[in-house]
Amino acid sequence: VCSGQTGHTEAVQVTFDPSVVTFDQLLDAFWAKHDPTTLNRQGNDRGTQYRSGIYCFSPEQEKMALESKARAQGQFKDPIVTEILPAKEFWPAEDYHQRYLELRTGQSALKGEKTPIRCYG
Repeated sequence: VCSGQTGHTEAVQVTFDPSVVTFDQLLDAFWAKHDPTTLNRQGNDRGTQYRSGIYCFSPEQEKMALESKARAQGQFKDPIVTEILPAKEFWPAEDYHQRYLELRTGQSALKGEKTPIRCYG
């Protein structure tokens, strides 16, 4: 994936309990936690593998994601470039990429952790 030649996106697959957190709440967090207006870039990382995307497991999720994107657009000056597509097969990253920040910086990824993630700096 890091070569940018595979066509894959670096992504996380989120499994959630809708009685605890709704898909709309996850979408709100998605728009708030990254810049969806930069094409093929997240922070200092650049390339097609870093594009912003929401990959849906049902037509209902896709509809909700598109509606959420339209609502979120009002929060940004530039157009949102996030792709919203049906999910395809998910390929987990290699073992050395798992828990990457925790292993390299000591940041916790435990459920309920309140400390913000610090990716850069």
